[in-house]
Amino acid sequence: MGLLRLTGRRLALAVPGLLGVIVVTFLLNRALPGDPAAFFAGPAATRQAIEEIRARLGLDKSVRDLSRGDLGTSLTTGQPVLRDLATRLPASLELTLAGLALAMTAALPLGVLSATRPGSWADHLARVVTTAGVSLPIFFTGLLLVYVFYFLLGWAPAPLGRLDAFSTAPPQLTGLFVVDAVLAHDGALAWAALRQLALPAVTLGLFAMAPIARMTRASMLGVLSSDFIRTARAAGLATRTVLITYALRNALLPVITLLGMVFSFLLGANVLVEKVFAWPGVGSYALEALIASDYAPVQGFVLLMATLYVFLNLTIDIVYGLVDPRVRIEA
Repeated sequence: MGLLRLTGRRLALAVPGLLGVIVVTFLLNRALPGDPAAFFAGPAATRQAIEEIRARLGLDKSVRDLSRGDLGTSLTTGQPVLRDLATRLPASLELTLAGLALAMTAALPLGVLSATRPGSWADHLARVVTTAGVSLPIFFTGLLLVYVFYFLLGWAPAPLGRLDAFSTAPPQLTGLFVVDAVLAHDGALAWAALRQLALPAVTLGLFAMAPIARMTRASMLGVLSSDFIRTARAAGLATRTVLITYALRNALLPVITLLGMVFSFLLGANVLVEKVFAWPGVGSYALEALIASDYAPVQGFVLLMATLYVFLNLTIDIVYGLVDPRVRIEA
């Protein structure tokens, strides 16, 4: 009951935030300098032509229309913005989730190892790896991986989207090609999708690994020096039990907070990775629309990212309740 009560309270608090996002997105789009409709219509356009362009751009929509998901039509694709975003969002989610999973798989053990052996060669190696991952520009890392693994070694496929030219998309269930191919029991297609996903996911994972590993190390150092850990060791508990059951679980709360921040950042900032690997996600879609001064997709992208961030905070609060029972008791 504590977890259900916590979820209900956080969901009730998320609704005003979501409404605020809708209003701010609407006002921000109207505050842009100039008249996009007049720009697209041209200097010799009539008032009626300008109004028609304004309607196609969605600039005549009210906040009520925006809250219902009516985001207008993209002039660059000729499709409703909501349909474009729904088509491209699974690609961005698949890339972001894969990159974050790789980062967690490497960063959590790396942070624990650094915390249990401070000042050792393993600790220094972890610092070098994490520093290199966060200091290199993410597009440079992607280009370097393409050059080494595709051009020099020939191990990776051409960086030309989610599937190669000889594969067709699996039946749409989740929108994640690897998952959908596995659910369709098509091992060859799942392998093809996984090969296309590998390099962009590693690019994002290397970038996200540094903050997660550093936060894990700092949090573990604080927990390992606490009294209850010394008591557990004095009681003769196994080192593995002390580290995993007691230390790591208590050190996860700040790491979970950071994971939410890293996920939201990667989801919005992976536009560079999408451009390097021709990945058809929402980031590249918004960038192409911005270059073409097509403001309806940009407005939809901002609203989508803000909405996802609101629900991401809700998810983090729920995970908090699962990890730390004290949160459920306080709720």
